[in-house]
Amino acid sequence: MKEEVWRLVDSGACSPAYNMALDEAILTAHSEGLVPPTVRFYGWSPASLSIGYFQKAEGEVDLERVEREGLGFVRRPTGGRAVLHDRELTYSIIVAESYPGIPRGVTEAYRVLSEGLLLGFRHLGLDAAMVSLASEEEQRQYASMGSAACFDSPSWYELVVEGRKVAGSAQTRQKGVVLQHGSILLELDVEQLFGLLRFPSERVMERMKQQFVKKAVAINDILRDLGRPAVELDQVKESFERGLAEGLNVRFEREEPTSYEVELAEQLAAEKYGHAEWNLRR
Repeated sequence: MKEEVWRLVDSGACSPAYNMALDEAILTAHSEGLVPPTVRFYGWSPASLSIGYFQKAEGEVDLERVEREGLGFVRRPTGGRAVLHDRELTYSIIVAESYPGIPRGVTEAYRVLSEGLLLGFRHLGLDAAMVSLASEEEQRQYASMGSAACFDSPSWYELVVEGRKVAGSAQTRQKGVVLQHGSILLELDVEQLFGLLRFPSERVMERMKQQFVKKAVAINDILRDLGRPAVELDQVKESFERGLAEGLNVRFEREEPTSYEVELAEQLAAEKYGHAEWNLRR
């Protein structure tokens, strides 16, 4: 199969509203045929809590504490649960549903698009595998307790690294385009994350936290457990750029977002993702 050329946009650390807005702007530009399929790498400034499209913001999140701790807050256009974005590499993959090799089903598309993530972890020298949750035994092994935190909720295909789930990814489809984005954690502050979420009782919170800790883990926690040195963001970017290029069978050309995408993203950040009407609407 011929190697295709995709665009790689590394937009650095942006505000939570702008991050979600730029993903949507790239999706729109790609749907209009203005830009090629795109992988984007980004970070968050300030560190931010994002919630899934279907979550109840005020019921599930302590919004006063989010503000008190100086964190950003945004609702994603994708599903899933709350994620604390801090010391991580966030990625998005934006590609037309009609692109050759993209399955129509969400779970199969997740498997295909996540192949590059699996290879990225392997380039860091970690044992990564895609686990199918089709069997009852696997479902029991990775069963969710159903807390508001994203990483404890397995999809049909789970990316498992050294026996634990590492990358939390979510998908949406709009305008004939697939947007998948997710977090590749370097470090994870479980206490901080759970302090930002609401639970029916202290006991429920503790039980959820214990479940979460068993499965959600950051790259540097794994490396420390293996007696190996921690990695920095640049090394993680390099490994995942290689992995995604191989997994998608593409060659990346690094580019900036177009002026059209930037203008649209600024508009979406101001009118949608930066607005309480969007973020608190459920």
